[in-house]
Amino acid sequence: MKFGWRGALGVVISAAFLYYAFSQVDLAQALEKARQANYWLLAASALTATGTFPLRARRWRSILDPVAPKLPFGPLWRSVSIGQMVTNVVPLRAGELARAFALTRQIPLVSFATSLASVAVDRVFDSMVTMLLLAAGVVLAHFPASTTIGKYSLNHAAWLVVAGSLVLLAAFYALVFFPETLIRLFELVVRRVSATVERRGGEMLRRFAEGLSVLRAPRHFAAVTWWTILHWLLQPVAFWLALLALDIHVPFAATLVLQGIIVILVAIPSAPGFFGPFEFGAKVALGLYGVSTSDALTWAILFHLASFIPITLIGAYYFVRMGVHLGEINSAANPAT
Repeated sequence: MKFGWRGALGVVISAAFLYYAFSQVDLAQALEKARQANYWLLAASALTATGTFPLRARRWRSILDPVAPKLPFGPLWRSVSIGQMVTNVVPLRAGELARAFALTRQIPLVSFATSLASVAVDRVFDSMVTMLLLAAGVVLAHFPASTTIGKYSLNHAAWLVVAGSLVLLAAFYALVFFPETLIRLFELVVRRVSATVERRGGEMLRRFAEGLSVLRAPRHFAAVTWWTILHWLLQPVAFWLALLALDIHVPFAATLVLQGIIVILVAIPSAPGFFGPFEFGAKVALGLYGVSTSDALTWAILFHLASFIPITLIGAYYFVRMGVHLGEINSAANPAT
């Protein structure tokens, strides 16, 4: 996993976000706010945020059930922890590969391709649920029609998000029930561009379609959706506890908006741990509720660090205990190299 130009680009983007986030901060006010924080509540917030990862592991089990029924929880939990640790310390979202590899290492019955496809499905459900919760948060906030982010109406953006999520779900169902037709169409389009892209893209879509088999059975789909909703409702609870720790009072629905905006921004390439986009997202989202830039960024830094440390240490422990090496993960992801 070489750093390369993509890693450098992520660092530059993170630096830009950090600059824009902190360019108008009153440092003295921020330090005073941090000094007066309730660190017991902040610790409770960190514990709650760490609790989202067992939920993610349990959800992953439901995703894999159609192809590998009733997997034990332990390997799933260890793999999720390792994946998040690698995401926090290695660029280019290498944690997704690490999570898939760690599961395959513990349960050889699950191939790396299947494991990786299931991680992609995991992210699909994350995207749909967090965007729907973002839209719900905007609706519950009753923002004035004139409220904007940049030049865009927040209320209109919320409905576009809902529509986009439904279109995305429809596209995935089409891939589930008509995989060969869509894959042949893809191959026909890219064939003129590159035979390599045609071959690898077709293989990737087939693995992804297999991972999406969870959508075939309503019972499995309901289970995955349930665990996804639990995960992305527990995360706002962690946000809310940290806001209370800093004596910042906003409606609970504000944490859904905060979460959604942060999720959108951390999808942009950035440095490991999403430092920069996370803080900028907090500034934008909390600003909609009248929270000062200094208070918003004090919250962002304290929560980000408090939630970053526990899962990184847990993942590092499992990583070392399993004897995993980044080179092995890279080899599994690029078998031809």
